Amino acid sequence: MAKKNERIRHAQSRNTNTVNNTEQVDLFGEVEAAGISIDESARRLRVSTATIRNWLKTGYLKSAGRGHITEASLTHFQDQVVGTEKLNQRANKSSKDSHDHAALASSFINRTQSNGSMLNRLGDEYESSLSDSYRNKEGIYYTPEHVVSDLLSIPKENIKNATFCDPCCGSGNFIIRALEIGFRPENVFGFDVDPVAVEITKARIRQFCGYDSSNILTKDFLNVASNGSARTFDHIYTNPPWGKKLTKEEKEFFGLRFRAGSSVDTCSLFFFACLTCLSSGGTLGLLLPESFFNISTFEHARLKALSLSVNRLVDYDKAFKGLLTKAQAIILTNKPREQHDFVKCNKAGDSAQRTAKSFLSNPKAILNLHCGHESADTLDYLFSLPYVLLADQASWGLGIVTGNNERFVVPSEREGYIPVFKGSDITPNELKKPSSYIPSDLSQYQQVAPLKLYQAKEKGPFTFPLI
Repeated sequence: MAKKNERIRHAQSRNTNTVNNTEQVDLFGEVEAAGISIDESARRLRVSTATIRNWLKTGYLKSAGRGHITEASLTHFQDQVVGTEKLNQRANKSSKDSHDHAALASSFINRTQSNGSMLNRLGDEYESSLSDSYRNKEGIYYTPEHVVSDLLSIPKENIKNATFCDPCCGSGNFIIRALEIGFRPENVFGFDVDPVAVEITKARIRQFCGYDSSNILTKDFLNVASNGSARTFDHIYTNPPWGKKLTKEEKEFFGLRFRAGSSVDTCSLFFFACLTCLSSGGTLGLLLPESFFNISTFEHARLKALSLSVNRLVDYDKAFKGLLTKAQAIILTNKPREQHDFVKCNKAGDSAQRTAKSFLSNPKAILNLHCGHESADTLDYLFSLPYVLLADQASWGLGIVTGNNERFVVPSEREGYIPVFKGSDITPNELKKPSSYIPSDLSQYQQVAPLKLYQAKEKGPFTFPLI
């Protein structure tokens, strides 16, 4: 034991004095191969650590010991692979597009000094000038005017002397709509982290009503709302930055500050931040990704919303050009939910009513706004009957996800390859002859279910489903 301890001390001393900080020492003092940490690799390639691990598993990158990859494989990946294969075209858009933001910002800020008739379109032009990587990083997708007009609809009697705020104002579409329906310009407030967007909004206010507003500020609303002395507003309507990248520390900090529970995605944090700054009896309208309404990550946020008076749920379908994600909205009043509150559910011109209580009967409090009142009552009745769940009583597994079908899948038999079934090979009456084959070494694929599920006797030949 003394010798082993001496080896550890010797190795630790050698590691402390080394210049190469990529040299790692394991528990027993053995020097591991030089490499770059997965975290650092993710920062270099501007992807998630999960993506780096997938590329390690599929052979794009080479391991240099636990939690590290070889510098040579990373360099080769950056120089020879990024942007050349489908997998990486999707995952590395940030490596292929960029813009000189300082120059772009200066140009657009100069243009805000003009009072030309095209000033109301300057925000759209600015958004389209941003690279995809910048927009994705900051979650910049400005709200279409037809969505703004439908979402922001407040009775005139609730507007006089009331305050309005857009916490993520962008180029000012919600701000201008608020002025159009009667809010006084001195009572309209806005925040955004992008100084160009703030200048465009202020210029549009000047053009619309001649008011030089000092209420539109270049600030992060999450920081503003986390300040215990933040002011409150009577009406808050916004489209928060979907998927904006926050650090783990930031999510934990804001999650605790806003009591967001397990819902610490950007959209959830803005939801709770808005409630923090919403006056009692005030209204909140948020345009959010469809996932907010039905994914378990947002359950805590949905439960909070359903504890209040939800007025309307709206499906705007695919409202943003270039985004496959559907946009949906929730409008609520900051007062406790009453026993017989009804919620209007709107989709493509159709309207239905549901009791707010009916959503609480759903697993994870899912806001299934497409489900009408009669269907909701039917579901409530079904859940009231005795039933058995498959959870913990059935085994299942997904098919094989190769990570890159072009690389692994071939259309004919080869030595060392095994047949797989695709969905098109499955008919109501039979399985067709396999049309695809993959290497039999399953360890190289991105996702594989337990082998015992593939090799079950009931399935006959040793064949695999392919996703």
